[in-house]
Amino acid sequence: MSQPTESREEAIKRLNDSASSLEARTRSQISQELAGQKAASQAWRILADLLGGVFVGLILGLLVDRFANTSPWGTIGGVLLGFGVSLWMGWRTSQRLMAEAKATGVEPETVPLDEDEED
Repeated sequence: MSQPTESREEAIKRLNDSASSLEARTRSQISQELAGQKAASQAWRILADLLGGVFVGLILGLLVDRFANTSPWGTIGGVLLGFGVSLWMGWRTSQRLMAEAKATGVEPETVPLDEDEED
């Protein structure tokens, strides 16, 4: 049996429809990958804020101990101060990220409780 012949315009329209559907599928896959990469970079940013504050406080505390001869109180105070600053920076970053998510209309997903963990 011979195939029914279609006009050139019909063939072009069918090809354009196929290309449009392929582009839509590819775009959604790429956007999902970019969303995952963005989430990972944001998590690394918060971790860097938390660790960086503590390390900067430690270094400043050690410098105070060295020049003021107050060992170990400068180090202890520096670490505590750095810890406080790092918590504030992490909180500030998380608030900014939540505001961006709400502005784009993304609601956080709730995670159901696992019944095995309640025992």
